Amino acid sequence: MNRLAIFDCDGTLVDSGATIHSALATTFLRNGIALPPPEVSRRVIGLNLNEAFAALVPDASAEDIAVLREDYKQAFWALRAADRVEEPLFDGILELLDRIEAAGWLLAVATGKSDRGLKLCLEEHGLHARFVSLQTADRHPSKPHPSMVIEAMADAGAEPGTTFVIGDTSFDMEMGVAAGATAIGAGWGYHDAGELLAAGAAAVAQHPTEVFALIGGAADG
Repeated sequence: MNRLAIFDCDGTLVDSGATIHSALATTFLRNGIALPPPEVSRRVIGLNLNEAFAALVPDASAEDIAVLREDYKQAFWALRAADRVEEPLFDGILELLDRIEAAGWLLAVATGKSDRGLKLCLEEHGLHARFVSLQTADRHPSKPHPSMVIEAMADAGAEPGTTFVIGDTSFDMEMGVAAGATAIGAGWGYHDAGELLAAGAAAVAQHPTEVFALIGGAADG
């Protein structure tokens, strides 16, 4: 059976928090809403836009959220058009992907990004072709629903027992556990280690260089 490593994108592969907060700032200003500080807004990264805005603006109606969602998309794409999107890879990610692939594992992504946004992000770093499955918010319920992991496993011919979900939020951990996979926390991202463990992480890596030992040891066990 194939071994599969499914990565979250924002906060795990790339550090996109500053760009996301900038797009949120434009969106909230346009709608006359006080902007939450970065330490608040980064906590919803990984959710789809409906769930994210419902968390950030609890008293918003469905119609309000629809407006916020579309304004955010426009703000983000304006940043991209102006070449102001910053999504650098976290230090050590390329080395981690190389090591996992060299050991015969397959790679996938499960993200709250759109298909288009994920494609552009991965192509920017020359990574798009390395993943056998790309699952996004365009075709799935929001995390922590397990749909993205289940679909990625089907694409890769992997079973839950040989699948690991690597992500930086409690939503990722809950998603992986709900799909029967093993969840590994990315401690370099946007939720702290205690939250990741409480959400079901089997372990938390503080740097990408620690991940292979965690998933390799668990798989061998």
